Amino acid sequence: MSETTLGDSLAALTRFFVGDGTLEETLLRVSELAVEAVAGAELVGITMMVEGRQRTAVFTDEASPEIDQAQYDTGEGPCLQAFAEQRVFSVEATSEDGPWPEFRRAAAAHGIGSTLSLPMVVDKRAVGAMNFYARTERAFPTDAPQEGEVFASQAAIVLANAHAYWDARTMSERLGEAMKSRAVIEQAKGMIMAAEHCNEDDAFQVLVRASQRENVKLRDIATRIVEGATRRKDPGV
Repeated sequence: MSETTLGDSLAALTRFFVGDGTLEETLLRVSELAVEAVAGAELVGITMMVEGRQRTAVFTDEASPEIDQAQYDTGEGPCLQAFAEQRVFSVEATSEDGPWPEFRRAAAAHGIGSTLSLPMVVDKRAVGAMNFYARTERAFPTDAPQEGEVFASQAAIVLANAHAYWDARTMSERLGEAMKSRAVIEQAKGMIMAAEHCNEDDAFQVLVRASQRENVKLRDIATRIVEGATRRKDPGV
């Protein structure tokens, strides 16, 4: 692999802002750059934890998750081992005998001749693993593992940042919704207190009873009261 190709891919990673697209789009872009970065690679799948299990979270070809499934079914394979041990593993020829026979057979059945698996590590913690596939045997040059590790380490940082960004964004959105709910509930309580000449606790109980009686969320009951009051104040609405 030329230094220019690796350098271009690394440069693209450093310029990549995770907030420009969805998490899925970020993963796909990283996988596309990975194929460009590693000499001999034709397909790539990225294994990550999905709902508590290791799964091929993103891939550049539909064959990748089908091949990887042999690893997940048996619990054995180069990508799983790279993930677990944070080391590079390769299969120089899927037609030859060696470790992970089920994986070798599945890869060969999909026309794959050789594979290269790289851990994706951030702060000594594996966040995923890259599985590179080639249709020819011994397709990866001797320096591919070292150069691939350079790319994988940078890609791991991008993926960790993407997870952090989207987790934070999701949390922010949830907090925003909670704040909106609280605001409208407080507004409705104030209206009830004024209309019923009651205290704050009694006003809240009015909302709770209405919510339970109608089987509607407390926020929706509060929103209905506030919107109703607004319409009464402005008949033209």
